[in-house]
Amino acid sequence: MSFELSESPSSVHWCHCGMCRRATGSASAVLVWASRSAIAWKGVPARYRSSSVAERGFCGTCGTPLFLDYERSHEIVLMVGAFDDAASLRPQHHYGIESVLPWDDRRDDLPRAATDLDDPVLQGLVPTPPRKPG
Repeated sequence: MSFELSESPSSVHWCHCGMCRRATGSASAVLVWASRSAIAWKGVPARYRSSSVAERGFCGTCGTPLFLDYERSHEIVLMVGAFDDAASLRPQHHYGIESVLPWDDRRDDLPRAATDLDDPVLQGLVPTPPRKPG
């Protein structure tokens, strides 16, 4: 499962929200925002509904997280780890800082913003609860 992006992303940023932590299994995610029309998929990604407003995509063969697909956005949010050239995609800011883990003390000078629940893309957001083992 792979993809090609035909234009530069509109934004690259760290996300510290709990949904991104669960989706990546990490303390935060680096997200790459790009126009849907700029993505050419090689294969069909598997999907699951991660909240009331979005689906997450992943490789059905290896499980690599690939994207976050908000229903109300003209862009798709790709995971930086899914890019072959991830080193060229430098984050420009931090988002969801209200959820930063207390030990995650990155000392960079990037701008920081809280999750904006007034953003039309997030209207009606209800996260899907994590599955319990067993």
